[in-house]
Amino acid sequence: MRLPIDPQADVARRAWLDCPVCDDARHCEPCADRRNCGEHWRYLISSNGPVVHLQCPRCTHMWSVNTRPGVTRRDDSTPGW
Repeated sequence: MRLPIDPQADVARRAWLDCPVCDDARHCEPCADRRNCGEHWRYLISSNGPVVHLQCPRCTHMWSVNTRPGVTRRDDSTPGW
């Protein structure tokens, strides 16, 4: 079952990360060179610090990814020294 495109999706808010489901950019030269490709972008639905929430416009899969793995967020309830 395909999900509908999220109502928060906006073509002006895009990200260039591999879709874990359809892998549509597998044979794309610009994507392989880690350049922004006009065809293989993802909707950037929202973000929470380094965690981004994405949706693939091709297969409509939604997922979240930490763009800074290994870096933990400071607990906002503790005083900042």
